[in-house]
Amino acid sequence: MPATTLDLRETPPPERHPKIHNAFEALAAGETLRIINDHEPKPLFYEMQAEVDAFDAANYQCEQDGPQKYVADLPKQ
Repeated sequence: MPATTLDLRETPPPERHPKIHNAFEALAAGETLRIINDHEPKPLFYEMQAEVDAFDAANYQCEQDGPQKYVADLPKQ
C-alpha cells in the first residue's frame, strides 16, 4: 500500500517533477509514492534513477489504467 498518492493529471507539467520530488523526500525508507499521470512517466523514472539515491528502481512499477491514466509506484529504499 502506497504511503502517499499524487494525482498529477490536473497539475501543470512544470509543477509535476518538483511536487513528486518533494513528496518522495518526505517518505520514510521502505515507503512508496504512487503517482497518477496522464502519460507514461518514463522520463521521471530515468531522472529518479540518475539523481535520487534512495529511489528503488528495481521495484518501480507502472501500469496503464485507461487511455490517459498511468499509475506508477516509486519505492524508497
